[in-house]
Amino acid sequence: MNRDLIREYLSYLRVEKGLAKNSLEAYRSDLGKLKAWTEKNQLELLHLTRQDLRERLIDLSKAGISENSKRRLISAIRGFYRFLNQEGHILHDPSELLESPRAGLVIPHFLFREQVEQLLLVPDVSTELGLRDRAIIELMYACGLRVSEVVNLQMNAIDFDWAILQCTGKGSKTRKIPMYPTAARWIESYLALRNKKVDITVQNLFLTERGRRLNRQMVHGFIKDYAEKCGLEGVSPHTLRHSFATHLVQNRADIRSVQQMLGHTDISTTQIYTHITDVHLKKSYEMFHPRSKK
Repeated sequence: MNRDLIREYLSYLRVEKGLAKNSLEAYRSDLGKLKAWTEKNQLELLHLTRQDLRERLIDLSKAGISENSKRRLISAIRGFYRFLNQEGHILHDPSELLESPRAGLVIPHFLFREQVEQLLLVPDVSTELGLRDRAIIELMYACGLRVSEVVNLQMNAIDFDWAILQCTGKGSKTRKIPMYPTAARWIESYLALRNKKVDITVQNLFLTERGRRLNRQMVHGFIKDYAEKCGLEGVSPHTLRHSFATHLVQNRADIRSVQQMLGHTDISTTQIYTHITDVHLKKSYEMFHPRSKK
């Protein structure tokens, strides 16, 4: 096969579908491994059958691939062969009847409100870095942002008059999210220091001490460190996002509004937070109802 059809497909996803860079890299990796497997077995991507694809999945299962990774791979394969079929490269789609493993209900890790308050008190706000970190944690909990969204925020991202944040999420989709006044005040305090810096060449809202843009690893690192200082284990930036959504749903926020604020394409992704609430309600019932133990 002379044409690089995987590259053409990825270009299609980037240009036509607006797929985010991280998602593109995941698809590139999965399809690249599929291609390597076909070459090893003296097969060709254009000539794979449904049975070939099933054997590939069986091999991966024996190798211990996780169910989430398997679902992602099947999604990549289906999209790729649907593209090939639409473009006339193949007459029949061998992936059409591939079965995805059913996702189990995984309850996301979140913090209780008291734990969020604990975490917010840890950064030393008398220092520039501590003030920046407090502002970031406040913002992530206020708006349910992904860590990638936080580090890419620009100076013009917040309308302080209306306490509204605008960010760009997966698939380069822009959304607006209201923020509570306390978060806005902490960000304004940080900006008062940030704007005193000279020779700043980047427009990112949050910076390092040297005036450079933050990266995801830095944010992940300091949130983990602060959490451990107040005795909280397994806390990551995404824990704050889960906490934001869980607390909104627990306070009877409309699920569609939560979906919009989180930037979820599919409502079923957001509905996991209703399951969290249901689980905790059931635990409370079993713990406190006088007849539940009879």
